Amino acid sequence: MCGILGAIGTRWLDAIPGVLNTLTPRGPDGYGIVHSDAAILAHRRLAIIDLAGGTQPMQSEDRRWNLSFNGEIYNYRELRAELEATGWTFRSHSDTEVLLQGWRAWGEALLDRLDGIYAFALWDVSARRLILARDRIGIKPLFYALQDKGLVFASTLSPFFALPGFPQRLDPEALRDYLACQAVQAPRSILRDVRQLPPASVLTFEQDTARATTRRFWQPSAPHDTAPFFEDALTEVDAAVRESVRRQMVADVPLGAFLSGGIDSSLMIHYMAEAGVKPLKTFNIRFPQVGFDETPAAQAVAARYATDHTVIDAPAIDGAAFEAAIAALDQPLADPAYVTTHELSRLTRQTVTVAISGDGGDELFAGYPRFAQTEGHFPDSLKRRLVRAGTRSGWLPGRLTRHGLAGREMLLYRHVELGPFPHSRKDMSRYLEPATLSAAHPNDTLELWRDLALGYGAGMDTESLMRADLWTYLSEDCLVKTDRASMDNSLEVRVPLLGNPVLDLVLDWPARIHFDADGGKALLRALARSHLPENVWNRPKHGFSVPLQHYFNGQWSTVCEEHLARCEEIAPFLNAPAVRTLWHSAKRGKASRRLAYTFVVLLIWLARHPISS
Repeated sequence: MCGILGAIGTRWLDAIPGVLNTLTPRGPDGYGIVHSDAAILAHRRLAIIDLAGGTQPMQSEDRRWNLSFNGEIYNYRELRAELEATGWTFRSHSDTEVLLQGWRAWGEALLDRLDGIYAFALWDVSARRLILARDRIGIKPLFYALQDKGLVFASTLSPFFALPGFPQRLDPEALRDYLACQAVQAPRSILRDVRQLPPASVLTFEQDTARATTRRFWQPSAPHDTAPFFEDALTEVDAAVRESVRRQMVADVPLGAFLSGGIDSSLMIHYMAEAGVKPLKTFNIRFPQVGFDETPAAQAVAARYATDHTVIDAPAIDGAAFEAAIAALDQPLADPAYVTTHELSRLTRQTVTVAISGDGGDELFAGYPRFAQTEGHFPDSLKRRLVRAGTRSGWLPGRLTRHGLAGREMLLYRHVELGPFPHSRKDMSRYLEPATLSAAHPNDTLELWRDLALGYGAGMDTESLMRADLWTYLSEDCLVKTDRASMDNSLEVRVPLLGNPVLDLVLDWPARIHFDADGGKALLRALARSHLPENVWNRPKHGFSVPLQHYFNGQWSTVCEEHLARCEEIAPFLNAPAVRTLWHSAKRGKASRRLAYTFVVLLIWLARHPISS
């Protein structure tokens, strides 16, 4: 697990070595730089596999191919054996060299064979061609900028802030997406001149023509019409998750697991114990507030599998720790669980270098109630049309907006904190200055999510809603949270529920396989009943979050107030009085705490990363 950086044919070629240190937390164990023609590739390494022989950037024997790679290829041993059988030779025992030789052997077809988490850059000296690629679900990040008829790429946005003279301009549409759903959505970044490579994408840049083309190499499959018998499906899921966990145990460094006490992370412990991981070290966060703490369930799982369990008390996250965690982000992310995941990662890294997480279970196995609330649940009617006309014309109060929405528009309203909903509590225009609002195009809020959701049929049904979340909420919020929190602490986190054996199996099935009389996530709940203590599966669902109102009125209050007081200075594109009014109402429990947190995170981040509008 590493940080990658490079440039092809731009004025920043000579600056790349000097900004490589911005990626040091992602790769504290060493670095490498390769100059080749009008290209430079750089790398910071967190050593996980082949500690002595996996140094990067890696070059082919003839020096034509140069690779800088972030991630892990879990099936690299099988791929290596296949390559060796056809005559390819290897100088190391690393997955990096398998990736390099695999591309030489199979070209882009290699991407269909990879099971892993990755973002990589491959420079072909002879063809003067750069290849960038990112894994199926976007577990590992990759940013790039087309500048000066050349290209700059990096694992995160951080190097772009350090490049001398690089434009630091706000992307209003990225701001719109952030305010709507608390995370910037690929392909945008918060910087107007930088883009994120979307998940499951490969970019080809030809230096001679300065032309870049991007395409998807993988799509979530459309589900089959028929579902297997539930017991048969359960047997197959059990085997697929077991295999995915087994593959992801490969490491030459200490390995542990996050254990929240929920079904997903607890199942990871079960399969890790089955795979014979010893000692099995587990870690969880303990909250003092009722309704947020899952420590008793986590301790029950730890006791069943005799893990070496560590409990971390959440109150240690004071205002200074909160501010530092937000400032460490490469772009704003307002998922409240990021801060606790950051603290969990910091303390976990004191013991292990790799941790297993249960991320992806809710998205892949229908764990959110919203997946069952399709556009058909909100049919239009005369009453809705009258209310809709009344709120939009102003003769009915804006607080009635949601009572006039139907179908897809209602799903959009329920999915966002802010959007194109005039006079309502979710009216984005309330918080943005007019020029920024116009440039943000609020009517296009969640355009990517809508396009994805409509890509699997005529309407927004459960199957399409689940698939839309894979490349939006999961990839740009949940996985960003885990990647940034862990890698800022030099910890690699793996997510077996999103491994190929599980994805390839579950995405083929219709959504109804995931639902029973108790709601969604039926398959994972059934596995939990088979393998885990009753107090893990026989209780209400918990999300991994934090008690925001408690922190707003306690340990984080001073930091938040200080930044809100400077709102006009830090973010002149915001309506500062409206933001402060929201904050004070949220502290009293009278407004959206999540939205107030969204603005606080933005202000703290902008104070450390000033950008122009």
